[in-house]
Amino acid sequence: MRFFEALRFCHGELLNYASIARDCGVSAKTVRTYFEILQDTLVGYLIQPFHRRAGRQSITSAPKFYLFDVGVAGQVCGRRLTDAAGAEFGRAFEQFILLEIIAFRSYREGDFPIGFWRTKTGLEVDFVLGHGEVAVEVKSRMRARALRAMRGFRDEFRPRRAIIVTAENDRRHVDGIDVIPYGQFLEELHAGEIV
Repeated sequence: MRFFEALRFCHGELLNYASIARDCGVSAKTVRTYFEILQDTLVGYLIQPFHRRAGRQSITSAPKFYLFDVGVAGQVCGRRLTDAAGAEFGRAFEQFILLEIIAFRSYREGDFPIGFWRTKTGLEVDFVLGHGEVAVEVKSRMRARALRAMRGFRDEFRPRRAIIVTAENDRRHVDGIDVIPYGQFLEELHAGEIV
């Protein structure tokens, strides 16, 4: 029970096994095993950090964990969404897009890895598909920080596509980055046009 209490604070975030272990009163190895069991039983997904080579001081060892369902995650995390804005909505929206990518990969029997990229200075791209071919950032509303992080990834790894998925209605192309409303992104994803 203490593990699930701790899970509410680390869902969709970088996992710090030692910190979670302190909160639960067990060893870090036990906590790591709990997450592996959740992944093995398809209750959740461990998303590993993407790294191809040393650069920008990327985080390379701490994974992120997402539960298998947005509603279950909302219940575990005590999340109550009243409108399509704010940090809580952003986390749920990010998880929703991840689950759609995982569903597409499973349906198409694909085997491409799904990772994330984050630097020690805080630049982050939510999902890196394949071996860096596609970068996907998820934002309910477009902000300059999302562009800055995507530019950083693009400059370092040269993905085939750099995409920001948004809850806004306008599709646009900004500095080589596609800003796509989520409905259009999902249509393209399931049509095989993204990966």
